[in-house]
Amino acid sequence: MNWPFPDEPNVVCFTSKSVVEEGAWIHYVSHDEEDGAWQFHSLDGIPESESDARIVSLRTMLRIDPRLAEIADLPLGWIAWRDSVDEPWKRCRSPED
Repeated sequence: MNWPFPDEPNVVCFTSKSVVEEGAWIHYVSHDEEDGAWQFHSLDGIPESESDARIVSLRTMLRIDPRLAEIADLPLGWIAWRDSVDEPWKRCRSPED
């Protein structure tokens, strides 16, 4: 498979224990405008404690959920979400940016 993201595979991403270790599906993605960071979160939302947060590579995230390739072109300052693991991704500019 060709690498779908404009960022390198070893780019650091932020996610949660529930996604990486417990198999929770990714509900919400942000591509932060200020620093270009990617965040991948389950329905549980953003981790509330450092012990629940995980930092992994973009390559790891794509291995966890190959459907992330569908939003590889998500612009800086945008978010994507889906209502279930089988639903298509929806996108919009982040209301926070």
